[in-house]
Amino acid sequence: MKFAFIIDPIQQLDPGHDTSVALMEAAQAMGYDVWITEASQLSVVAGQAYALAQRVQLQPVQLGADRWVAVPEWFQLGEQRQLRLQDMDAVFMRTDPPVTIAYLYATYILDAIDPSKTLVINSPRGLRAANEKMYALQFTDVMPETIVSQDKQVIREFVERHGAAVLKPLGGKAGEGILLMTPDDRNFNSLIEISTLGKMPVMVQAYLPAAQEGDKRIILLDGEPIGAVNRVPSGKEFRGNMAVGGQAVPTTITERERQICARLAPSLRRDGLVLVGIDVIGGYLTEVNVTSPTGIREIDRLSNVRLGQQVIQWVVQQKSQMALATMPS
Repeated sequence: MKFAFIIDPIQQLDPGHDTSVALMEAAQAMGYDVWITEASQLSVVAGQAYALAQRVQLQPVQLGADRWVAVPEWFQLGEQRQLRLQDMDAVFMRTDPPVTIAYLYATYILDAIDPSKTLVINSPRGLRAANEKMYALQFTDVMPETIVSQDKQVIREFVERHGAAVLKPLGGKAGEGILLMTPDDRNFNSLIEISTLGKMPVMVQAYLPAAQEGDKRIILLDGEPIGAVNRVPSGKEFRGNMAVGGQAVPTTITERERQICARLAPSLRRDGLVLVGIDVIGGYLTEVNVTSPTGIREIDRLSNVRLGQQVIQWVVQQKSQMALATMPS
């Protein structure tokens, strides 16, 4: 089988942390061909999606005392080739946010792949539909109270009513730009102006005190939870994101969290969002991450599992079912 991964420049990836590398390693370990490309290297020619891609050979990470350890030269690249993406068994769209115009154009190119022949994970239509903050608003019954606005007065009234709230840019990632706001902050208006740029809405959620105990990332595969890691804020930082110093600690998936996953599953399957990371604080859904959800490396290390292998095995099973469906009766 052949797998293509649309990623950011591989030199920028952290092999001990990035889920994309874990998935590529899993495919390689199972004997499959792994190719990499970037969104800027996609094309449509004669109605077919192509990519200028390179075969990659990975030196897998090894588990150290408290982290994954990679050798300095952890990947080797082959020559660039123009590949028709429909000749791949699966294409993983794993470019990090923000979702820019260029990102959206890349998803339109991926629409040229016949989904009955090649799995695209996640679906380009689903990626366009699922802003990682706004998508969660379909599930307000399992969320903290949330508004989306750029209006200072609307935001102020919300924060005053709750005493504290968390402001999130709609296009952010890894905790970037997230603010804890209180109504008595003398910089209140300035913070809103900076966050909205005077013209863009932001998400504002009621602050959950349980955030001090951790922000749980749960990985869902085809709507089913397969693993979780708790990210606990460190020092005076209120954010638990690992990118801003949150500590990854082992955890389990509670019954309440399984109910949240079950609540999301039909919508995720409908939208072709196969590999998703949801964030849960104190039993409440806060975000649905679909572009390049991370956490698999930390879950593998802390729970002694191999989620990347589960994902690749799922792809293999889906391809087998697709082959059976096309066999003449």
